[in-house]
Amino acid sequence: MNIFESINNTSNKASDIGERYVDKSFEYFKLKIFQQLTYTISMAGKALIIGAVLFIGLILLAIAGAIAIGQALENVALGYLIVGALFFIIAIIIYKVRYLIDGKIISKIYVKFYKA
Repeated sequence: MNIFESINNTSNKASDIGERYVDKSFEYFKLKIFQQLTYTISMAGKALIIGAVLFIGLILLAIAGAIAIGQALENVALGYLIVGALFFIIAIIIYKVRYLIDGKIISKIYVKFYKA
């Protein structure tokens, strides 16, 4: 009978160890998901705030630049046209190099998510 009791005790211990491992793994994954989620939300929030402030600044600089160019050319409409054309040129350049931007973003996020 001792052999059966020993096997029973060993299997019970193995079962308990397995259950603890599953519980600890579940806790770890919950914490990891929480960490990644908070990092992502924090990064998106900072990007939104900084982007909004930069956007407002860019709009004001564009208006001021258009007025200055218009006064220099003695035609305000031409100043606005030149600034608008510059924005289109910049947008086309950014569109052409978008894959480089994606690669940089993905590599930075990869290090933060999978190496941490």
